Parts: sequence; structure tokens; C-alpha cells
Amino acid sequence: MNHLRPQTHIAPTDGSAAYDASSADAKRGKKRGSYNCGRCGLPKKGHNCNVKTPTSPSHSSLSTFSAVSAAPSSASLVRQPPPNLRRALSFEDAVAGGGFDDDLMDLAGGDAGGAFPESDLDLDLDLDSSGLPMSLLWEVLRRLPPAGLLSAARVSRVWRETTKRLWRAAEELNVRVPARVQVGSVASMLQKCPGIVKLSIKMESDVDSTMLACIAFSCPNLEYMEISTTDTAINRINGDELSRFVSEKKSLKSLKMEGCCNLGRLVLCSSSLSTLWLSDLFSLSKMVFNCPQLREISLEFSRQENDGTDLKTLMEGLGRSCPSLQNIHISSMHLSHAVVLAITAAHLRELRMLSLVLGSEITDASVAAIASSYPNLELLDLSGSGISDSGIGMICNVFSETLTRLLLALCPCVSSSGIQFAMAQLPNLELMDCGMTICDPNSDNPTGDDNSCESQHRSIANGHLTNQKLIIKHSRLKKLSLWGCSGLDALYLNCPQLTDLNLNSCRNLHPERLLLQCPGLENVHASCCQDLLIMAIQNQVHNAYTAMENLLLCKRLPDGSKRVRVPHHLLSNESLEDDNKRRKIERRLCNVVVD
Repeated sequence: MNHLRPQTHIAPTDGSAAYDASSADAKRGKKRGSYNCGRCGLPKKGHNCNVKTPTSPSHSSLSTFSAVSAAPSSASLVRQPPPNLRRALSFEDAVAGGGFDDDLMDLAGGDAGGAFPESDLDLDLDLDSSGLPMSLLWEVLRRLPPAGLLSAARVSRVWRETTKRLWRAAEELNVRVPARVQVGSVASMLQKCPGIVKLSIKMESDVDSTMLACIAFSCPNLEYMEISTTDTAINRINGDELSRFVSEKKSLKSLKMEGCCNLGRLVLCSSSLSTLWLSDLFSLSKMVFNCPQLREISLEFSRQENDGTDLKTLMEGLGRSCPSLQNIHISSMHLSHAVVLAITAAHLRELRMLSLVLGSEITDASVAAIASSYPNLELLDLSGSGISDSGIGMICNVFSETLTRLLLALCPCVSSSGIQFAMAQLPNLELMDCGMTICDPNSDNPTGDDNSCESQHRSIANGHLTNQKLIIKHSRLKKLSLWGCSGLDALYLNCPQLTDLNLNSCRNLHPERLLLQCPGLENVHASCCQDLLIMAIQNQVHNAYTAMENLLLCKRLPDGSKRVRVPHHLLSNESLEDDNKRRKIERRLCNVVVD
């Protein structure tokens, strides 16, 4: 398949359209038009039609498009699901209906006020022999994929003008660029949509400053930009180029970029930027932020021991130049207690979410510093840290009224007792992640013959890490993750609001020691678990669903003394409320995910 050519995206001129129409008529023969009015059906001779074509709505939108591909000499730009950047700050669910086909591009338009500005296009004219109104034509064409729009533009002058307006009305573009597509093709696509506000690009080839220049030239009103790369692509944008782009884009509010391993140094100055996500950072010699409106920052550094970024200086600069920060996410193997002290010294009064991931040198003293400086945190993520049950106690004492999400994955010093204490002392908790926390130290090599004696001694020394049981009773908990907790052998849950439970790789959890009293469960993840455990989960979930369903088959006696089962021949007389209740319960059927 050939590459996209910019000419295929440019609408032909009037002269070319006339030439195409005349040549087409010569081939198929000239046909006479209809003698009747296309609006009212009366004969046209001596007739003045009073039926007006309805005008187009003042607010229109481009709905989901499929693919830009198209014309015989073009190659398709394919769309991809939104890049799976870490959602450590929001932990929101994936956008509903966001699962795009891997081979398509998505074009979505928002409010396109003034989609039909005044021009030489007469809204009262019949658009074709069927008399299709302009508003109806708009509704039909805006549901076509870009390939269909390119074909529709060659039908007539009116259709070509309408497709032009549709392209200009688009405000959001999500596109995946294959390796074979050149930057010029992307530029021609962006030039057709000058009103783009949100742009998300998935690059399968290397990306450099040329792409930034293309975006800066074609999208003057850009507010949200996201650039992600595949495993085979390299982001060659350096810090000076990115800094220049941000400073020139006065309307840019959100910037998310992957593969930022070649920045070197970064100095960002923007009066409008409020969200910044950068991943794969490595050895930044200088990193300065002068963004007074910055609300959310996420910096993920590469997991390399030779990373020379000075995180302490970085945090001190954030406190001085970004006083409005509300969400901070830092992922680095070089996080330490000194970095935490720099964050606490910044006195960020609006800070509500703090995520410090993979900092093995973060201890209980760091938790004490965080608790004393930021008592209003709603999310705290210390995954991969060295905190213990004592640190959890401090968290419970300070954040008992505000904390709703707590993530303590990969914390080897935390035991099941600490987790149970947190669940009992944090009544507003809705999300809890304890993945790889309750681990069996021998799970990696359960059958090692050469080191059998050493394994036995290690098992005795770490006896508190194995054969642990977890009892959780919570009224508001909605999501619980225990993935990789190989040291857990008994689990008892009484959480009526729990919807998602992750038990992946809980290999030592005994089926007879599992009790799930969670009527609202929707998904249970049980990959890499014993077959007997999976069967036990399915049985308990099914029994809970059956018990809830059976409640609908019972009625109280007139005196209200007790409930009796309703005979089957009377079930047809159930009230409409019971039917609605039955439908709600049927939707709650839990899904056990194994693979």
C-alpha cells in the first residue's frame, strides 16, 4: 500500500470539479432532471415553493470516525487505544467505549459552533435529486469515516463544501502513525483540522523536532497534546526543542509525552500549563519549571542505576515555582528520605495526591514528615518503599478522615496485621493496593534442591511472612488488590461495596480458607491461581448471586410476621418494582477473570 499523499486530502478547485463532472457526464450520457419540486413534489413550471429547508443546527459535532486511508493511492493512518500512561494520580477507570480498533484512526469533534458560516452555499437549494436538506446531509456525512468523507467530497460541489466544514469542525484527533507514514502526511491531515484542541499521537517510528514544528504550525489553538511511542520507536526530541514548543504555545494546558530519554536538560516556562506527564526520563542535568498554573505533575525516570538526576534540587524548585500543585507523582529508584524532606519543605498547601514509587530508601521517618506537612492528603502511594507497620499506624492517625486511596504495593516490611489495621482505621478508604506485599520468600524457588537447607533456615527466619491470614470488614471499600501475595493462605472479606478484587498469583491461598461476603462484586481476577481456588471463587460468587436472586421469590405475609416463598404460578403477578430490582441484580453477575 502506498504512502499518503497530501494531494489526496486537498479538495479540488471549482474548475477541476467542473471538468470531472463534464467528463463523467460524457461517459454515462446526459440525464434530465426531475420535473417536480424536490421539496413539495409539485410541478416546477410556474411554481414558487414556500417549503423551506430546515437550517442546520448551530452546534454540531463530528462523531467517531474510523480510518484515514483511502483513496487508491493512500495508506491508512491507524488508531490505537489511548496510551496507557500511569494513572497513579487519578486512578480513574478507562474511558467508556474507548477500546478502539487497532487498525483505525479516531477523529472526534466537540462543539462546532458556526459550522455553517455565511458563504455562497445556499441552504435552501436541493442537494441532489432526492432533495436532501443541508442539516440531514450534515448528520449523514459526519458519521462517515475519513475515507468515506474523501469519497463524498468528489460527488458534488455542495458535498465537497460540506466535508470541508466537517474537517474544520473537528476538535479532537486521536491517531496512530505507522512507521511507513511520513511526517508530511501527518501535516496534511492536521492542516485539514485547524480547530484541533486535543491531539493524541501514537508513533511507531522515531519522532523528532519536525513533528513538534508540524503540530505548532497546524494547530494554533492546541490545548491538550499527548505523544506516545511504541517499543521500537525512539523519541529524539531534546529539552531545548520541547522548552521552545511549550513557551510558544500560549494556550497549551496539558502535555503528556513518553520516551523522554534524550531531553538532557529541560526548562519549562508557561503561564497556561496545568498538567505535565513525562516518562522514561534519564540523567537530566537541569530541570526547571516556571509554571504557576501547574496542578498535576508526573515524572517517571528510567530504572537505571546510573541515573544522575538530582531529585532533591528538582523538588525544591517545584516548591518555589509551582505553588498550586495538587497532584505529584514521582517514580524513581533514587527516591530517598532527603527527597521527601525537600517535598515537605515546599509547603504546597493545595497538595491532595502524593505518589512516590520505587523509593526503597523511603522509611517510616519519611511517612512522619509527610504526615506533619500534608494532613489533608486524599491519595498516598508509597509502593516500593521501605515503610513498616509503624508507618501505617502514623498514616492512620493523621489521614483517618481524608484518605480514600492507599497504595502500598511492593512493600516487604508490611504485614497482614498492618493492612488489617489500616482497613479498620481508615473508614473512607475506597481503593487499597497491597500487591506483592505479603510474599512468601521461597516462592521464587520452591523446589530448589541445591539450597534446600538454606531455604529451610530462611523459612524459619521469615516465618512471619508466610501463612498469613487477612480479615477485612469495610463498608466503603470498592477496589482491593492483593496480586502476588504468595504468603497469604487465608482471606475473609466482608465488603458490601467491593466491586473489583485482584487475587492474581495468590498461589498459597487455600480454597477452604476463602470467604467472600461481597454481594456487589463485579470482577475477580484469579490468574496463576490453583484450580481448586478458582472453583471456590466461582462457587462463592455464584451462591451469593443465587441467594440475592432468591430474595425476590419471597413475599411477606399480610401481617408482616414472616417471609414465605411465592409459588411459581404467582410469579407472573410480581410488581414492576420487583422486575426492575431483578434486572439490577442480574447486571451484578460477577465475572471471574482467569487469563
